[in-house]
Parts: sequence; C-alpha cells; structure tokens
Amino acid sequence: MTPIQAKRRVQAKRRDGPARVAIVGAGVSGLGIGWRLAQAGVGVDVFERDRAGSGASDAAAGMLAAGVECEPGEEALLALTLLGRQLWPAFRDELEAASGLSVGYRDEGTLVVATTQDDARRLRFLTEFQQGLGLALDWLTGSEARRLEPHLKPGIAAAVFSAADHQVDNRLLVQALKLAFTRAGGRLHEGRAVTGLLAQGGRARGLQLGGESHEADAVVLAAGAWSRLLPGLPEADQPPVRPVKGQMLALAMDPARPLLERVLWAPGVYLVPRRDGRLLIGATVEEQGFDGSLTAGGLYALLEATRRVLPAIEDLAVAETWVGFRPTSRDDAPILGPGRLAGLWHATGHHRNGILLAPVTAAALSDAILGRPAMPALAGFGPERFAAPARPLEAAAGARP
Repeated sequence: MTPIQAKRRVQAKRRDGPARVAIVGAGVSGLGIGWRLAQAGVGVDVFERDRAGSGASDAAAGMLAAGVECEPGEEALLALTLLGRQLWPAFRDELEAASGLSVGYRDEGTLVVATTQDDARRLRFLTEFQQGLGLALDWLTGSEARRLEPHLKPGIAAAVFSAADHQVDNRLLVQALKLAFTRAGGRLHEGRAVTGLLAQGGRARGLQLGGESHEADAVVLAAGAWSRLLPGLPEADQPPVRPVKGQMLALAMDPARPLLERVLWAPGVYLVPRRDGRLLIGATVEEQGFDGSLTAGGLYALLEATRRVLPAIEDLAVAETWVGFRPTSRDDAPILGPGRLAGLWHATGHHRNGILLAPVTAAALSDAILGRPAMPALAGFGPERFAAPARPLEAAAGARP
C-alpha cells in the first residue's frame, strides 16, 4: 500500500462510511462507483469474472438519448435520464483529465426519420408527447433531414432532430474508467469470478472467490444481467433482472468520408457513426435468456432496415458482429440503492440506459454508501419498489457474476 493509499484509508475510517468496499462487476456502473469511492479515500476492490467492460458496457452503442428515447409510461424515468444527460459533459471532462484518455464524446445530435406517411404519423404522435414533457425537439421535412444527412434515401417522409441527445464511445469509456479507477487507488481484479456473497450477523461481510474470502464493510452488486445469480444472495435481495438479448453489427465506412455524421434512428434500427469510421447498427430485442448466438434473421433485419434509409451501406464491409445482454428489470428502470441485507447495495437493471446513467449511478451510489444526502431524482428507483421477490430465473450453464 502506498503512503497516499494509507492516508486515504485512515481518512475513510474516520468517516461514518465504510473503509472497504467490494464491487461485483467491472462495467461502467461498477467502475464508476469504484472510481468515486476511491477518490473519497475508500479502499475499493472491483471483481470481474472476465475483462473489464466485457458485458453490456462493451456491447452498447453509447447513445445519450434521454429525449428521443422517452416513451409513454417512462415519465418518472425521464427525470433520471435527463439528469444523466446533464451531468455527462462535466463527467467527461473530469474522466478524461483523470485518465488521459478520450471517451469519444460527440455532440452532433440525434436524428429520427420516418420513411412512410404512416411512420410520420406515429413519429408525430411520439414527438408531441415528448414535447409535452418539455423536451426540445425540432420537426423537419424529409428534404430538411437530407440537408443534414445527404446520404439518406430520397423520399424520407419526415424527421425529428434533437440537438441535446449526444453519444459517447462506450468501449473508450470503459478504458478511461478503468485507468481513472486504478489511478485513484482502486484495485481491479479481472478474471476473478465471485462464487458467493459472505454474510454474517444480518449484514454483508464480503465476497467468496473460490477458496478465498475477501472481507469488506459493504458490497455493491453491479453485475448487470447476471446480478441475481450471485450465490449466497438472500432471496429477498435477488433483483428482478433478466437478460434481454441484442444482436448488433458494425460496418466500415471511410473515416474521411462517412455516410453519416449523427446518430440516426429509423423504423426498426438505430445507427451510430464513430470517428474511426465504424458504423454501429443495432439492435434486436429478444427474450432468449443468455443465448449468445448470432442469427441470420436478426442480422438481416438490421441490415434491411438500414438499407431502407441509407442505401449506400451495400458497398460497406462488415467489420464486426456481436451479442449483448441488456440488464432489464421488471419495469425497465434501474435498481439503485441499499438492499434489505445491511451493507449490500444494488446498481443494476439499467436496461438500455447504462451508459447514459453512468454519471448518475457513480455519484448516487457512492454518495449513498458514504452517507451523503441522496439525489432527489433517485426517489422510486430503489430495490424496495419490488415488494415481492421475483421467481428465480434459470441461469445459463456455467453463468456466474
């Protein structure tokens, strides 16, 4: 232990908060919470069975789309996602300064297009709903949309532009968080599978790692879609989180002459251009458990939906294909807060908003663990909202947090 780490440990012990925290899962949630706690002088260990970010954080597209993604029934969630979007620029600046790495933040905005008049009517209904919630969205004609993105197919019926919905490169984000966390004094354990939760005297006491025990004053469950599968987790603290499969692919554009500059939503698909020339295309929504197979039907549906709005993709090479598992709760909203077991904290269930909510998750959970006042926007998103525990989900063979 370095003198700086020893000083932080002493400072942590002087507070009411825990001196040692163990986090299960090294995605953006686990690493973000760990970074904030390490900055506060807490001794933090993050355990990941694979490599950092290898789950949903790696598979995501990195859209920060609090506006255009808001749907009827998500009014309560909107306050949280808008807070995440608001916090992102400062979070980016601090993280890039701490890590020395870029996170690939882009602020060209997001465009939603309707290809037919029926699509336009549905888009108009959704846009009016979103505008009624105070979201700043601009209605465009098809020709106005093509002036923004000249490679769009002629005949686009209508479009909506959101200047405030941006994007970040989620894979660069993981690398930056990983470096910032370890530079702050945190300890990252990749390739270390957690085999159990240690509890004694009615509270969490640490983690089991095969034949080794790791003691901690608090445990954070941030294992994404695998969160409820942690052995030793009391039934009342098994979060109702399931995997929602998403197939995605990336095409290789010429970085000097990209086909697309902005995030684009179209019927059945979204497209996310990267500075390195990759064009991310996603994503299917499948209730298939932990089935990691890529299917002809899934990839064909994504490519065909893309070709209808951006026909020039036919000449692009396929750069990558992959599958991710969205950690989805019963109400599609995140589960953030203390568990019923003392010393256990939940940071899971983000569904499609894990990257968008990264600054909120990091700040909210670290503040709560340190005994600081809770963010008002967090009200209603704790695990206590699920009064009755869900029936256990069947785990994939060998799947462990």
